[in-house]
Amino acid sequence: MRAVVRYAKEPGALELRDVPSPKPGPGEVLMAVEAAGVCGSDLEAFHAEAYYPVPVIPGHEFSGTVVEVGEGVRGFGPGDRVVSETHAYVCGRCAMCRSGHYNICPERRGFGFLANGAFAELVVTPERCLHRVPDNLDLTEAAMTEPVCVTYNALVRKSRIAPGDVVVVIGAGPIGLMAVQVARVCGATDIVLAGLEVDDLRLKVGLEVGATRAVNVEQESLEEVVRRLGDGLGADLVVDAAGPPAAVAQAMDVVRQNGQITKIAWEREPLNHSLDPLVRKAASIQGTFSHTWETWERSLRLMAAGQIRLAPMVTHRFPLEEWREAYRTVDDRTATKAVLLPSCDGRR
Repeated sequence: MRAVVRYAKEPGALELRDVPSPKPGPGEVLMAVEAAGVCGSDLEAFHAEAYYPVPVIPGHEFSGTVVEVGEGVRGFGPGDRVVSETHAYVCGRCAMCRSGHYNICPERRGFGFLANGAFAELVVTPERCLHRVPDNLDLTEAAMTEPVCVTYNALVRKSRIAPGDVVVVIGAGPIGLMAVQVARVCGATDIVLAGLEVDDLRLKVGLEVGATRAVNVEQESLEEVVRRLGDGLGADLVVDAAGPPAAVAQAMDVVRQNGQITKIAWEREPLNHSLDPLVRKAASIQGTFSHTWETWERSLRLMAAGQIRLAPMVTHRFPLEEWREAYRTVDDRTATKAVLLPSCDGRR
């Protein structure tokens, strides 16, 4: 089969190769990959030295159709339309797994990094990871279930959010755009999406999917915009979907007293900012990571009901052999979301 393979640890060491097709073992399912989203973390990995074993196939946001099932699989069969969680392996024994928080199992191995992922024609996944795609949901859109689940977990499970809240989302990438939509579903009345000059296209999409205001922080003050909302004290919830230290500083500027900052985005740079604003405001900051089974089921329901709109976000689709172009469009932000279509011989 054809697959994009990370073949060495140095930056940029990816290429399209013919590799042996995988076979499902006991408790596993073989999927034909219909669509696989290119995530910001895929770009970060492409530009950096790999911290994980190679060779490995990237890709952790994917949908497809069951082709074959291994011994002991009872819940799925050939032809089923499915999406898969990212937890290719969890130990099942630790305190996190046994309390239902397997997404933060210390031994977790995720698709695309520590296990072969979905930038390929076929992928093997454990049955426990699978969820059925509702009949009215397009498989290309369904490939974005994983980032929807990331934002659902961050805003619904980890954050305090209530109808009437002022919510600020910093970062206009796919996670930020999905955070806007989850905040709207939760009843926030003012949802401000903040981005950079290069995010002009994405800021417009943000307004289309539910932001009440889009702010280019290189042209206007985010703090001044937020102070004009609600009672003028700031945001009840700030979501950091950007990552850089400047985003954390902005979040501390615009969060209200007793407010909350939820940090989804990763960043390797040191913070280099005082956290005193959090102390002065008695505000809190927290990290959030990944998702669990219930998150997937609820996110799929929202997607099928049209309460999370994905079509405006899928701006670019590429066959597998054009993976470099897909990466480029994400890298230079000409794409809101780029999706690879391994079963397609040409553009759609």
